[in-house]
Amino acid sequence: MDTDRRTARLAGALYLLTFASSIPALLLLSPVLDDARYVLGPGADARVTAGLLLDLVNAAACVGTAVVLHRLLRADAPARALGFVTSRVLEAAIIAVGVLSLLAVLTLRQDVAAGAVPDEGAALVTAHALVALRDWTFLLGPGLVSAVNAALLGSVLLQHRRVPRAIPLLGVVGAPLQIVSVLLTALGHNSQLSALSAVAVLPIFAWELSLGVWLVARGLRRPA
Repeated sequence: MDTDRRTARLAGALYLLTFASSIPALLLLSPVLDDARYVLGPGADARVTAGLLLDLVNAAACVGTAVVLHRLLRADAPARALGFVTSRVLEAAIIAVGVLSLLAVLTLRQDVAAGAVPDEGAALVTAHALVALRDWTFLLGPGLVSAVNAALLGSVLLQHRRVPRAIPLLGVVGAPLQIVSVLLTALGHNSQLSALSAVAVLPIFAWELSLGVWLVARGLRRPA
C-alpha cells in the first residue's frame, strides 16, 4: 500500500472518529443541556465530563482530517485546501469554547453544592448563560462552519474526481441548505430541532459518513 493510500485511509478513519465521538457526546451531555436547574441538583458530573472529553476528541479529529487531507489535495487546489484546513481548525476551536462553557457549569454546580455560592438565583442565571453559549457554539461550529468546509472540500473532490461523484455532490448541495438553516435559526425563524433543520443536515451527515467510509475502503483516486 503506497503512502498516499495510507494517508487517505487515516483521513477516513478520522472522519469516522468524528461520528464515533460526537454522537455519544450529545447523549452524555443531555443532563446539563436539558435540565435548566442542573446547577442546583445532585448533577451527573462524571457522565457530562465523559461527554466533554468526547467533544474534545471530535475537535482533535476535525483538525486531523484537514491536516491529513491537505497533504493530498494541496497540489489540486492550494487555496481551497488551505481554506479547508482553516475552517476545520475554526470548527474545532468553536467546539472547544463550548466544552469550556459546560466545564464552568460543572464547577459552578460543585460550588453551589459546597455552599460557596449562596445566591441560587444568580447561579441559575449564570448556568443558563453558559449553556446558551454552548448552544451557540454547536450551531456555529458543527452547524455553520462544517457547511463551509463541506463546500470547500467537496468542490475540490468533485472537480478533480478524487472520489465517486455522488459523494462530493452531497457536500456541495448540502452546504447551502445547512447554511440557510443555520442562518434562519440564528435569526429566530427556525429551531435546531425542527424538521427543516433535520432535512438540511442530512446531506452533510451523509457526505461526511460516506466520505469517511470510502477513504478507509478505497482511498483517493488520482486527480483527473
